[in-house]
Amino acid sequence: MSEINKQSSVVPMAIVATLFFILGFATWLNGSLMPFLQQILQLSPFQASLIIFSFYIAVTFTALPSAMIIRKVGYKNGMALGMATMMVAGLLFIPAAKTQVFALFLFAQLVMGAGQTLLQTAVNPYVVRIGPEESAAARVSIMGILNKGAGVVAPIVFTALILSDFEGFVGKELSQTDIDAMANGLILPYLGMAIFIGILGFAVTKMPLPELIDDDVDEQKPGQVKEALSHPSLALGIVALFVYVAVEVIAGDTIGSFALSLGIEKYSVMTSYTMGCMVLGYFLGILLIPRVLSQQTALTISAVLGCVLTLAIVTGSNETVFISTLFGLKSVLPDTLLLIAVLGFANAIVWPAVWPLALSGLGKLTSVGSGLLVMGIAGGAFGPLFWGLASGGVKSAEAQQMAYIVMLPCYLFILFYAVKGHKMKSWK
Repeated sequence: MSEINKQSSVVPMAIVATLFFILGFATWLNGSLMPFLQQILQLSPFQASLIIFSFYIAVTFTALPSAMIIRKVGYKNGMALGMATMMVAGLLFIPAAKTQVFALFLFAQLVMGAGQTLLQTAVNPYVVRIGPEESAAARVSIMGILNKGAGVVAPIVFTALILSDFEGFVGKELSQTDIDAMANGLILPYLGMAIFIGILGFAVTKMPLPELIDDDVDEQKPGQVKEALSHPSLALGIVALFVYVAVEVIAGDTIGSFALSLGIEKYSVMTSYTMGCMVLGYFLGILLIPRVLSQQTALTISAVLGCVLTLAIVTGSNETVFISTLFGLKSVLPDTLLLIAVLGFANAIVWPAVWPLALSGLGKLTSVGSGLLVMGIAGGAFGPLFWGLASGGVKSAEAQQMAYIVMLPCYLFILFYAVKGHKMKSWK
């Protein structure tokens, strides 16, 4: 890509930061939406997991088409198109809420995932190019914190705007009047979000955001994918990212559904706990890697911590509140819920640690390898789905608690990759 003109990067940086926050907000809003729809539509855990599946499966299958669109219309227009698609998705929630047809909600999620993918594909290159190359890593970390920070804010906003008028509805047999009132509570917030994203998308086309020009597009040659996958460190890295995104989304998006099964009134805000722990993990990663810990060591610690927490979750008591008492938390929550939230801390540095290990030594195949690694995002579609299946379609808290065991093989594979997988140079 050609160099961006030497001009102040303050305004472009602010625009990109805003877009990363919106991406995070739209992504982690799912953690509140999933248990909310589970409550008003009387969904099983498996049916509720389809809400997340619809979003992430769109992210997976629209990644390559998004890249093709951006090559045709440019990065700046690609951002606007991505936000326009997200605006349409927000508007689709209005008829879905009015009719309370589950399939419409799933379609709206599919469209939201497609728009989010297009926006993300367009905005990511700017993080590297809107400032000096030597400070690119710092900008990537800042954008990551903004993305996860939005995950803290989104559930709080959702709870304040949508659930504040429905105190005492958890554990209650809802009448059709109650269900209608809760469903209609989605209309104004999603309409407002659609309007805001639409206005911002139009504004981006008028803002002083430099266009990136592909001066030297390196066309993918036949056989490059096969050659790249002949490197075990890359092939296993793709699997590691797949299972990582699976556990990240399980920890972030199913915690609300589990809280609902436990009768927690503020179930929709639980994703904020997980994302708060994840932001803390990001900050520690920035401080400690590579000054104190190597990427390999940090990945190993994360995997071991994930295994320990998973076992503690499935064997823990839903009655005890020892952790809340120990740390003096205002909200008295069962230990199992807080342990799920702490998974956010364990997961925080897995993504940035796996990438360099997987791409090491690829040389000219690095760009192909990067494209293949992005496919690991598909794990976000299947993680909650496996959790829903493991619960046996039962709404009981005990069944959902035991379903978290699906995370154990995921963390064990990440541990294998950290200890041995990334070092493998041959399949022999």
